[in-house]
Amino acid sequence: MCLPQTVNEQKKDDYVTYDEAIRFHGHSCAGLASGYRVACAALKALEVTRPHDEELVAIAETDACGVDAIQVITGCTAGKSNLIIHDYGKHAFTFYCRKSDKAVRVVTKLEGFLPEEMNDLRPRVFSGKATESEVARYQELVHQGVHAILSAPEEKILSINFVEIDPPRKARIFQSIPCALCGEMVADAKTREYNGKRICIPCFLSHNGS
Repeated sequence: MCLPQTVNEQKKDDYVTYDEAIRFHGHSCAGLASGYRVACAALKALEVTRPHDEELVAIAETDACGVDAIQVITGCTAGKSNLIIHDYGKHAFTFYCRKSDKAVRVVTKLEGFLPEEMNDLRPRVFSGKATESEVARYQELVHQGVHAILSAPEEKILSINFVEIDPPRKARIFQSIPCALCGEMVADAKTREYNGKRICIPCFLSHNGS
């Protein structure tokens, strides 16, 4: 099982630790913690380990903090084109294993795991209007929420279901050509035609008033 262990407690065959997710994301928060639990649950359900290439594909229905945990834990990243984001504002993630042709959808159920007081303090903290004591209290509540998420039984915070999906398209490699207007290199498939020339999308938009 993927546990909220520290780097020092990590064993050779364990998943990537939550500490490593924090280092990548920059801070610990409820969103990152929930994404961590989602990623670990998906790997366990599909019976796979962190891949080196595109063997696993993640489809996220949010662009929030949890996505960073997904990238670190599962190896599904934007750079490898095996992270797809459809920002529907839902903390729901589908993972597809190309080898087994299986997919699992994991949805978070965090009701009751985050202190209600956080909702009252969050607007003041993020607007910069909170006092030092309010900021300290908010950080304390965040810590409590993260601990609750990381230590909760999987079935209490996650809904995990196998689903049928069409295999996501693999990453494509394009030839780069210079934009006829700005001269910058651009993938040929991402160009637009303008006065018989191939130009990049920004140049196309600027010359078409969009």
